[in-house]
Amino acid sequence: MSASDIHTTPSASRTGPAPAPSAARRKGPARRVHTLVIGSGLAGLAAAIRFLSQGWDDFLVLDRGHGVGGTWRDNTYPGAACDVPSHLYSYSFALNPGWSRSFSPQPEIQAYIEKVARRHRVHDRHVFDCEVLSARWQGEDEGWHVETSQGAFAATVLVGAFGALCEPALPDIPGIETFAGDIHHSARWNHDTDLTGKRVAVVGTGASAIQIVPAIAPRVAELQVHQRTAPWVMPRLDRPYSRAERLACRFVPFYQRALRSGIYWAHEAQAIALAKVPGLLKPVELLARAKLRQEVRDPALRRRLRPDYRLGCKRILLSNTYYPTFNLDHVRLVTAGITQIREKSLVTADGVEHPTDVIVFATGFHVTDSPMYRRIFGKDGRSLADVFDTVGRKCYKGTAIAGFPNMFLLVGPNTGLGHNSMIFMIEAQVNYLVGALTLMKRQGLRTVEVREPAQEAYYRSVQEELSRSVWNTGGCASWYLDKHGANTTMWPGFSYTFRRITRTFDADAYHISR
Repeated sequence: MSASDIHTTPSASRTGPAPAPSAARRKGPARRVHTLVIGSGLAGLAAAIRFLSQGWDDFLVLDRGHGVGGTWRDNTYPGAACDVPSHLYSYSFALNPGWSRSFSPQPEIQAYIEKVARRHRVHDRHVFDCEVLSARWQGEDEGWHVETSQGAFAATVLVGAFGALCEPALPDIPGIETFAGDIHHSARWNHDTDLTGKRVAVVGTGASAIQIVPAIAPRVAELQVHQRTAPWVMPRLDRPYSRAERLACRFVPFYQRALRSGIYWAHEAQAIALAKVPGLLKPVELLARAKLRQEVRDPALRRRLRPDYRLGCKRILLSNTYYPTFNLDHVRLVTAGITQIREKSLVTADGVEHPTDVIVFATGFHVTDSPMYRRIFGKDGRSLADVFDTVGRKCYKGTAIAGFPNMFLLVGPNTGLGHNSMIFMIEAQVNYLVGALTLMKRQGLRTVEVREPAQEAYYRSVQEELSRSVWNTGGCASWYLDKHGANTTMWPGFSYTFRRITRTFDADAYHISR
């Protein structure tokens, strides 16, 4: 896999890549539906299931992959697993009593998503292998016109469920196109490549890297981990569930709901320290430092692995195996920045050339600058990217954007969590979306578009709340910040607060045409 493959492959899975945006389009008139959903990850699937439960079937879900799952379909790298407890990382309407562990691995999560999709019979409302090329607002009478690799679609309502962790980001390093070996991104893993006996460079030390590094270390000849910023790593309290526990979840009334509720509130309490009183994180920092001292023998190496910013400013990572991997003789930590990639090596800022057979980029995603933003055009002809570049990623309740009528985002700006399950936020947004669509259907509305003053007031209130959070005051540069330096990724508090403000659709915040 080359660097260009990572940029152009829309979706990859064990069954092969989905078609690129240049795939031939079907000819003919646009296929019309009331609601068009882009993406069938956890958010798009939740919307589809909720629509059917409302008795609505005039909708379609477009996805560039071969099936449901989104992030969990695409991220199949070695060691891939969730860092949210299993019983919390599931839909409230589809609890899974069969989780094997307290933190589920990727194959198990993907199997759960596929099972939920089958149970709720939503596959016939999907168009897979369908890359969205552009979506344009055509006015009140025509709504949204969407061009795809499988032809054109027309819709009254557009729902963007493409998520934040879907477009891999590669660093801009000179010579990347000249590398003769295999290149992986964590979200585009090539399982045909055998790493046995290879010299492997892992670039990045984020959530994917700390799972990949311990997973591949036993079979590679040499492993170099290129670190720009040391992460905070906490213990991963993972264990297999006993048969008795799984049976209790399945057959004991309310047991699993009570277990899930307990886990939810224990995690919800963490928002106090992360978003309200960052000083409370100091004892947790001491625990993380003690973990580092215990698991890494070399004092000099420990100093290089120790973060220089407040815990929580970047994503807190969970692992029991990441630090011990650096005690292996064939594993090296490289902290000098990469200045050049050559045919068979990486060159760092200290002038050292590192011979390499395989490069693994665990460098995250385009979160605040998603390529999808360049493909969606509002009523004044500007794309989402143009609007966000000008005024920042302003979005009302993470869902609606002024200038984009009848469009709703799921997992939009300022809906991210650092302490709890994103599925909770997704279900809250879907509830808000259903409220909007119900109003439109009952009153025969043509358009709903959030008022700019309402959006601006909401944005300012969120930024004010975030100003006290560890994400804004912790002394780090993170992917939570957009190009304007604003934190437009994280939700500044308790998740139940977000659910409360999205419980009903507040039509008075919107321009409405009948």
